[in-house]
Amino acid sequence: MGAGCPALQAQASLGILNTNSNALTATGSTQGTALALPSDFNIFTTVAASTGAILPASGPQCQQTDNFVVVNHGANALSVYPPTGGKIANGTANAALSVPANKTAFFLSLGSGNFAASLSA
Repeated sequence: MGAGCPALQAQASLGILNTNSNALTATGSTQGTALALPSDFNIFTTVAASTGAILPASGPQCQQTDNFVVVNHGANALSVYPPTGGKIANGTANAALSVPANKTAFFLSLGSGNFAASLSA
């Protein structure tokens, strides 16, 4: 918006900006089979052991400084993966961040598939 783009146009062009997904089910047990996050605010209610989600790659759905929230209301820890080749919190490339049951994680895109992360207490 600061660059002169109207707010609704800016939101529409990014696709998932300011959207909410409820009652998600974690899938897969690897980065390649994890559920792609469908929005920027994601609430998981079904999390089987060793299942996960993957953050979006840089591009139309993920710009530098975009925020993503993952809420785990499931029974097990949720593995959240960076996009292929990316890192979370300057960790190992492609390694997941574990979000324990009943916790929330906040992710900030740093660009190039890398994310800063904060986990609730």
